[in-house]
Amino acid sequence: MTRKLMAMRDVHTSRAQCYDGEFVFDDSEAIINNKDLKPETPLNNIWRNDFWGSNLSSNTSHKSYRPLTVLTFRLNYLLAGGLHPVGFHVLNIALHSAISVLMIDVFAILIGGLAYDGRGNRLNQAPKASSLAALFFAVHPVHTESVAGVVGRADLLCALFFQLSFLTYCRAFQGGNPKDEKFSMAWVVASLVLCAVAMLCKEQGITVLGVNAAFDILMICNVNVYELSQRVLFRGKMVDINELFRRGLMTRMVLLSLGGALLVYARWRVMGTGPPAFTEVDNPASFAENVFLRTVNYHYYYSLDAWLLLCPWWLCFDWSMGCVPLIKSASDWRIVWPLLLWCGLAALMSQALCSQDPHKRRTLTFGLVLLVIPFLPASNLFFRVGFVIAERVLYLSTAGYCLILTYALGCSCFLWRGHKKLLHAALLALLCVNVVRSTLRSHQWRSEQSLFTSALPVCALNAKVHYNVGKNLADRGNQSAAIKYYREAVRLNPKYVHAMNNLGNILKERNELLEAEGLLSKAVHIQPDFAAAWMNLGIVQNSLQKFQDAEQSYWNAIRFRRKYPDCYYNLGRLYADLNRHLDALNAWRNATMLKPDHSLAWNNMVILLDNTGNLAQAEAIGKEALKLLPDDHTIMFSLANVLGKLQKYKESEGFFLNALKINPDAASCHGNLAVLYHRWGKLDLAKKHYELSLKLDPNAPGTKENYSMLRRKLEQQQQQKKTTTV
Repeated sequence: MTRKLMAMRDVHTSRAQCYDGEFVFDDSEAIINNKDLKPETPLNNIWRNDFWGSNLSSNTSHKSYRPLTVLTFRLNYLLAGGLHPVGFHVLNIALHSAISVLMIDVFAILIGGLAYDGRGNRLNQAPKASSLAALFFAVHPVHTESVAGVVGRADLLCALFFQLSFLTYCRAFQGGNPKDEKFSMAWVVASLVLCAVAMLCKEQGITVLGVNAAFDILMICNVNVYELSQRVLFRGKMVDINELFRRGLMTRMVLLSLGGALLVYARWRVMGTGPPAFTEVDNPASFAENVFLRTVNYHYYYSLDAWLLLCPWWLCFDWSMGCVPLIKSASDWRIVWPLLLWCGLAALMSQALCSQDPHKRRTLTFGLVLLVIPFLPASNLFFRVGFVIAERVLYLSTAGYCLILTYALGCSCFLWRGHKKLLHAALLALLCVNVVRSTLRSHQWRSEQSLFTSALPVCALNAKVHYNVGKNLADRGNQSAAIKYYREAVRLNPKYVHAMNNLGNILKERNELLEAEGLLSKAVHIQPDFAAAWMNLGIVQNSLQKFQDAEQSYWNAIRFRRKYPDCYYNLGRLYADLNRHLDALNAWRNATMLKPDHSLAWNNMVILLDNTGNLAQAEAIGKEALKLLPDDHTIMFSLANVLGKLQKYKESEGFFLNALKINPDAASCHGNLAVLYHRWGKLDLAKKHYELSLKLDPNAPGTKENYSMLRRKLEQQQQQKKTTTV
């Protein structure tokens, strides 16, 4: 009944699936592994932790402070009774639908201006144009990431409160009459509050203040920027400050400025230790030493963002790690794209500012305002961001693009009035193409397998794409294919330590220990604080019988991650192999203190104490473990063995039978229960369980011999009975 110590294997957890799609990509960290969603976690934690569940004061925190978004995740968890993706996805779809409907009102104001009937109800003076722009917004394929990816809820909630803040600001003006001096201070303050709410969903929400200010200056006060600049620059005439004060503009600008400054200050204080630290692979252009090349690459990124709005066919879940190679010289032909972008924007700006048509000037100006201002936080102008291109950050900017597109289509219909049917057919075709592309992209977001493989033709140079494809294959048990993609990830990025770590793990499982050791050693050399790689290196070195090196690797892992129960567990295994039993028990005890439900550590303590003859202590540890893990059949089995040796047959039988209720096909459990009955003298029950054990595992070690001994004993008893009868 002596058992071997249980070895811990590194395996990936497969994610739950549902008919509406899985949790994919970033959903793993933000939802599946985020303790802030669980009811047992104090609700106050969402105000102290970042979007991913890490404490904001930590140097490793991403500093994304979105407590209201996390709160909606928590509500989803409570309503669904757990991590069921369908509820999360349905809410995202509902939010996008609501935002698309509200866009009709936003576009109506920006296209047609503010007008009210006699009852104070606002009139939609451009119903067709605003509805068409909102329809383009609703079906734009670039939104798929924000809607289909659950973490995109941050963008959706931010956009919703962004809209509400803008619409509330519009309510501050009675009738929208620029000559009217009155405005409602209460509605302006309410707009600031809604801006703060948008920021608590995602940081981008603060940009609504810029849109509100532009709306106030250009529409409420009807300031013609072009004429104003001409008057100031060429005629030397100053702005009539008194007129602006009379209209209340300066008062409102001061309110918006103070409110924005207060929100930025509060956000900075929340960050605690300063901005997050990003690496070169996250945003390589921001690490370019040459200012010119850094600027050129930033503008190249902007041109790619613009292309995604114009032609959203090439979409990818991640654009980092070589997906967009840097422009390193002025001779690179790709420098043409930023030039084309700025030529296009300059043409739009000149049309917007210089036009004598107020409708054209207003529509194009607000199209540019909505296109540019919400994008500013992602532009690298104010601070370094942790991505090259991110489709989610284009969610609000798409509104500006849709407004400009709708105006362009309207102009086309006016200029080519004789070809209305053809233009209507083209418009319908454009909408259908967007719907089809959105449908295809949504299908790709249903599972990680389809999402990751869809990125291969788009970003073949992206090491992270190959890494994620390999990880997904490994999760599904296809290790041979996973090795191929992990090797490609390392080839594309020779410093990709996570790919090295995962590849080393697979090679370890395949007993290719020397190559695994080389990869893991390289990983910790590149990133000395990579605790997981240190632990895995220790496991490999232990298998190679490099015990001293393995012990040092384990302690390095613990040094960089103090609360590391799995590492203490593997350290205990090393000490057990070296017959340092007390050290092994201490290591496993540390593992259970850090992680009370660490079943393997509890079980190995019971087994080691059993094997060394400390049966009373083994019994105490086993019963302590079962208080924490009452349904763990492996601990029940080990404890039953101990109790059997202590001749507590009845109690031992109970634990064996309970273990078999949970895992009825465990051949070893049937075999050891048979041994117990054999010792106890219940030979018929012993025979029954020996046979069950051999049926489940004909080659079970020791069971055949024990069964043969039992049969001989039964035959002897029968022979004795016959002799006694005669």
